[in-house]
Amino acid sequence: MSETIKDAISDGKYVELKYKVIDVKTDSVLTEVEFPLGYVHGVNEVLSPAVMRELEGRTAGDTIEVPIDCNQIYGPRDESLVINENIHNVPEEYREVGTAILMENDQGKTRTFLVTRIAGDLITIDGNNPLCGRKVVFKLDILTVRDATPEEREAGGKVEEGPDLHGGTQVPI
Repeated sequence: MSETIKDAISDGKYVELKYKVIDVKTDSVLTEVEFPLGYVHGVNEVLSPAVMRELEGRTAGDTIEVPIDCNQIYGPRDESLVINENIHNVPEEYREVGTAILMENDQGKTRTFLVTRIAGDLITIDGNNPLCGRKVVFKLDILTVRDATPEEREAGGKVEEGPDLHGGTQVPI
């Protein structure tokens, strides 16, 4: 078996990658993962199914771009989920752009809303997913592909030992 096949992304492989989500319309970076994201392929789905499918068979050092129509994942924007409110009617801890607010409706269902804009005394809170209605490209840099350990398979990702807080000695509890 060649090294390329052995180290290709498939079920049971530990994978580390970095990625950017780029808006097709504006060519701006919407999200960027600066620290490697590690997972066990086929055990947990850390990105959209379309992206996970495109990773299959790729190897460390590959860079791929996967176009995604976010309407297929999140549906179209729902303007009824956009709330414009006087900022004085909103608690102070929620008066910052980017703040997530968990809200509950009359039926007990919850949804996360984001503060997306503050203009004077008006605050905009949006319950749509930030990618909703957009066409984006996931640009992924594959850093590591190797066999996952049994512990990593069970956890779905890298298993790291915590710090030794007791200097190697057992302290009775």
